[in-house]
Amino acid sequence: MTDVHAEAVRRAHAEPLKFAYWVPNVSGGLVVSKVEQRTDWSYDYNVTLARLAEDNGFDYALSQVRYLASYGAAYQHESTSLSLALALATERLTVIAAVHPGLWQPAVLAKWLTTADHITGGRIATNVVSGWFKDEFTKLGEPWLEHGERYRRSEEFIRYLREIWTSDHAELRGDFYRLHDVDLKPKPLDLPGRPHPEIFQGGNSTAARGQAGRVADWYFANGNTPEGIAEQVRDVSEVAHVHGRTVKFGVNGFVVARDTEAEARDVLREIIDKADREAVEGFGEAVKQAGRSTGDGKGMWQDSEFADLVQYNDGFRTGLVGTPEQVAERILTYKRQGANLLLLGFLHYHEDVRYFGERILPLVRELEAAELERVG
Repeated sequence: MTDVHAEAVRRAHAEPLKFAYWVPNVSGGLVVSKVEQRTDWSYDYNVTLARLAEDNGFDYALSQVRYLASYGAAYQHESTSLSLALALATERLTVIAAVHPGLWQPAVLAKWLTTADHITGGRIATNVVSGWFKDEFTKLGEPWLEHGERYRRSEEFIRYLREIWTSDHAELRGDFYRLHDVDLKPKPLDLPGRPHPEIFQGGNSTAARGQAGRVADWYFANGNTPEGIAEQVRDVSEVAHVHGRTVKFGVNGFVVARDTEAEARDVLREIIDKADREAVEGFGEAVKQAGRSTGDGKGMWQDSEFADLVQYNDGFRTGLVGTPEQVAERILTYKRQGANLLLLGFLHYHEDVRYFGERILPLVRELEAAELERVG
């Protein structure tokens, strides 16, 4: 473990883990399977879920961004509008709206987020998604850039957001966007620990890791082994250190927790056995080009197997399957690698979020307290 990675682990150790959930604002649930899912994409379902989540220990909710039907998601609610609605329906939850550079102009998004920031009292954030679904750009009449260019555009987009929020006369000339004496008023709320809405980003590639280290507040990693997450935390932290920054880390996971390990394993087996094979294979072909198009072949989904892709952000690979005790112990394993947040998906959201809050989260807090006392 490098000194920089060790420092990231120490920072994670010092604070309680935070928890986020994937908002099911697209149809089909969080697995591409024909298994029964008592989860719905409707507004009313999501309002109930948001209130349930914040009452069961969740800090964040991440609204997915989809504009077209794809891979089991026939219907979609738009991310930014639903995010604001969910924030207004809750009291403590911070809602992260996913957006695509190329479909947004940074000054317009900066204005939207600032307004939402004031309306919600600082409970809005954004996840800048470079994009993996080619049709989502080309069918909307926008150019599809190759992998490295998409990340260059995203990095410029994030730099411009921050410049607009912090400068009275933003003036930038980049390869993708221009600013000419932009004076945004009002500015976002200046709150302890964050001068403006938090900026999240994901991606497993070398380009994504470099971008996160240079400009992001948070780096989301797809589901992975503890060793794989440790590598990503190290890589991003080393880039951030060179630029005099720190970055926080979120890890994607899909929770299948039941009273016995056998029950949990049976549920996972049924999800995979009843996978929508055609949709999973189509999704796999669409996303693996993202990994193949990188210079070093290191990208999201590049080494994902069929079973991994049934949960479309590799959530099964994180291994949050078993009894409450087993899942809590596994969660602490990721904190020890430097994770600050777990981004979670579930099969039956209302029931499973309540189960997580009542049966798993108290165990996580007990383990954290014991470890803090032991290590100091």
